[in-house]
Amino acid sequence: MKLDSIDLRILDAVQRDGRITKLKLAELVGLSPTPCWLRLRKLEDAGIIESYHARLAPRRIAPIATVLVEVTLANHRQADFARFEQSIGQRPEVTACWSVGGGVDYILKVVAKDIDTYQRLIDQMLAEDIGIDRYFTYIVTKTVKDDTTLPLSLFSEK
Repeated sequence: MKLDSIDLRILDAVQRDGRITKLKLAELVGLSPTPCWLRLRKLEDAGIIESYHARLAPRRIAPIATVLVEVTLANHRQADFARFEQSIGQRPEVTACWSVGGGVDYILKVVAKDIDTYQRLIDQMLAEDIGIDRYFTYIVTKTVKDDTTLPLSLFSEK
């Protein structure tokens, strides 16, 4: 699907405020409400807009430990990657997992109640033999930036 500047403005607006009214969205992008709503539906139907949700402030709920983990698998067959990824997909504490190149196989973002809870998770993953050879733990001490919005200006025609 080819996106034009109006589509990009719609996407920018809804990713910043998922609760924006249809009328306010139409005003922001310079369309009347019906064509704007039709474009929004088209973006949703195409799977470009995956969902609408609230962004929570976890530390206002309870103290947490955020941990980044580099993981290297013992073997590199497709079945080994699949087994690891399937296991990670079932763990709510792992909030992000990226397959990467450059010396390690995966980088995980883990959110746990505390470091002891994190270590129990790692111990469980090692005991389940999901293919982990080595892992390196990095405790996040301060979040400088954690923005999930897509910089849509990268896609606009100049």
